[in-house]
Amino acid sequence: MNNPLDSNSLDHTGKVVLVTGGTKGVGRGIAARYDAAGATVVVCGRHAPEGEPPAAAPTFLACDVREPDQVTALVDGIVDRFGRLDVVVNNAGGAPWADSATASPRFNEKIIALNLIAPFTVGQAANAVMQNQDDGGSIVNIASVSGVRPSPGTAAYGAAKAGLLNLTETLAVEWAPKVRVNAVVAGMIATEQAHLFYGDATAQARVAATVPAGRLGTPDDVAGACLFLSSPLAAYVSGAALRVHGGNERPAYLAAAAGP
Repeated sequence: MNNPLDSNSLDHTGKVVLVTGGTKGVGRGIAARYDAAGATVVVCGRHAPEGEPPAAAPTFLACDVREPDQVTALVDGIVDRFGRLDVVVNNAGGAPWADSATASPRFNEKIIALNLIAPFTVGQAANAVMQNQDDGGSIVNIASVSGVRPSPGTAAYGAAKAGLLNLTETLAVEWAPKVRVNAVVAGMIATEQAHLFYGDATAQARVAATVPAGRLGTPDDVAGACLFLSSPLAAYVSGAALRVHGGNERPAYLAAAAGP
């Protein structure tokens, strides 16, 4: 009998993995980690990555995950080409800053469509494939601390990520036992776009100082959690929300009480 805790527990050789929004930032880090673990990796995005891809780059398929017809074509294309789909990481998402008092209904609809409806749509298409595979499959939704605490300036995003956590728990019940569904609740992550959210290097250092771990997270931190959740090590883990946030943020009242 194979021991699920042996040194090969995180090996994904022979697995076909889809990472949505996998061409940059956290998604690119997740895709690279699965590639290193031996998986056949497919990434999707609305636009192909700029420049000449390296020889070992994941397969890229164009897809706007907010469009159901494109999602169906994406998943069908993966199965036609590789014969199966074992893991989906619903990473595509994000939102610009917006004042909650003046954000338009159309803006809010787009943010919720990308961060909540799209993962649901991708999950439905993947589930239809995984239910017919002997060993089922695993879906990992990339959520955010914005969904478990106030999210000023990104209200629609925070609400969508909160909804994604509930969706994760619900689908884990409905699609069991063939398909496990989990979420990674990502904290503040340093990517090539970190300056848009946290400011310059000096500002980022100040932000990092509010995290008990003493630093911002990295795409690889999130990727490691995904790899665990889709591995045999997590065979009895479904409907979970794994918080990857370095201990979260120190309560503001501590600094206020300490004074200037």
